[in-house]
Amino acid sequence: MEMRNDEEDKELLHSQAHIWNHILHFINSMSLKCAIQLDIPDIVNNHGRPMSLSQLVAALPVNPSKSRCVYRLMRVLVHSGFFTREKISETAEEEGEGYLLTPASRLLLKDEPLNVRPFLLAMLDPVLTKPWHHVSEWFQNDNPTPFDTAHGRTLWDYAGHEPRLNHFFNDAMASDARLVTSVVVKDCKGVFDGLNSLVDVGGGTGTVAKAIADAFPELECTVLDLPHVVADLQGSGNLKFVGGDMFQAIPSTDAVLLKWILHDWSDEESVKILKRCKEALPSKGGKVIIIDMKVENEKEGDDDSIETKLFFDMLMMILVTGRERTEKEWAKLFADAGFSDYKITPILGLRSLIEVYP
Repeated sequence: MEMRNDEEDKELLHSQAHIWNHILHFINSMSLKCAIQLDIPDIVNNHGRPMSLSQLVAALPVNPSKSRCVYRLMRVLVHSGFFTREKISETAEEEGEGYLLTPASRLLLKDEPLNVRPFLLAMLDPVLTKPWHHVSEWFQNDNPTPFDTAHGRTLWDYAGHEPRLNHFFNDAMASDARLVTSVVVKDCKGVFDGLNSLVDVGGGTGTVAKAIADAFPELECTVLDLPHVVADLQGSGNLKFVGGDMFQAIPSTDAVLLKWILHDWSDEESVKILKRCKEALPSKGGKVIIIDMKVENEKEGDDDSIETKLFFDMLMMILVTGRERTEKEWAKLFADAGFSDYKITPILGLRSLIEVYP
């Protein structure tokens, strides 16, 4: 056996720990899913003050034989930033610390209007995690996505025939839409100046369009989505739903909204969608409003943002035919679809508001 010095041993052990951490990274996600399914954030929040471990165990619907394991789950969730611990007693007879929510875990509460629970539960559902076990196989076959390799059909076809997937996918998109739209309506009102009509393409159950319609009652808003998505949805006032296919035609309008749509599709498919958008706009004026990621990171050294964007790019590769794009790649799409100019405003956290002009 080759002799190694102390520095080489240290490097080997560090490399091993690095690999182990990445192998087991899924434990953070699954521990968080478990916390949601057990309603831990709501139980801690409803307690109204730091909640001791024994109080939490007593409030949880767990088998008594598993009670001692709750601490281990909470220890991981504290480490990953979803709970914090605060001193509640100075006496030795009582538990000295209790659990409290963090800003991140407040977005996991059932009654929080902007909660992300549906998105979390959708992304970690076995239907959407199974394709990750088929990625290497997909690299060697001619299927469009690993989802297709795992399930024998595309995500969109699966959703069209499986009500459960269609339901939790739409719930996930709606939960995200509430958070993003609250910022758009509050901080980006100028985007809607001078518009009389807007079509939300791929708008699902209408969460975004309804918020815009309520905020701008003079604006006629239409949601365009596949017939099975909008079949049972009723419009009201200045909001209506239309079943259709964005690859075929988009109703005439002053503006087209594409929220988290184009990252689902390949460049060729995205150009087709953008061309349909351009055809829907007036001969002079109008615009396409896009809410999507720009891969370059605005804050140098913000490793979390970079990692999240890379994760989303991989997610698009696994589930659909899309990708996250750099500004240069966005610009090429717009030019290939016949648009003359665009403006990117990085105001939506990891995503940007992109206005595209004919």
